[in-house]
Amino acid sequence: MNSDSDLQIAGDILAVQHLLQPEKEHPDTVAEYAGLARSIAADRSRWAHLVAYDATTRWYHRLRTGPGYEVWLLSWLPGQGTGGTHDHGRSSGVLTVLEGELTERTATGVRTLGRGAQRVFAPGYAHGIVNDSLEPAVSLHVYYPGLTEMPMHDGAAVFHRSAPRARSGSSA
Repeated sequence: MNSDSDLQIAGDILAVQHLLQPEKEHPDTVAEYAGLARSIAADRSRWAHLVAYDATTRWYHRLRTGPGYEVWLLSWLPGQGTGGTHDHGRSSGVLTVLEGELTERTATGVRTLGRGAQRVFAPGYAHGIVNDSLEPAVSLHVYYPGLTEMPMHDGAAVFHRSAPRARSGSSA
């Protein structure tokens, strides 16, 4: 058999384990963070028993942390939301709907996110999330780096919940 290549591999390359790349313990690309969220979502035994509901506010639980990221589990009763438009500071993120339906509002429109829907966003991406349905919803959120702030947007102005807002007419 003639070949245009002088390269030939003798034997089974898969039998040489030291040449294979080891499986990563932690994600480090956007696609890997989205894959992490999908794998957790697919394994209900990792999260379903933890879900709780709070009648006064959305409930949340930090499910996992790793080097430079964290994973949160949230539940939303009908009518519960983020309280307006916000961003995630310097964090990027992946939002995955595990159960129910959530509504995402951005400057460009409104999107309904059903079970299995996934949104990937960069730092500074502003949105509001609310459960507009009549059924509870559960979502998974991966933030990288870990979430340190959630600046709220009030129209064109941005303020941080942890800092008092300047009054109109006052100098800063």
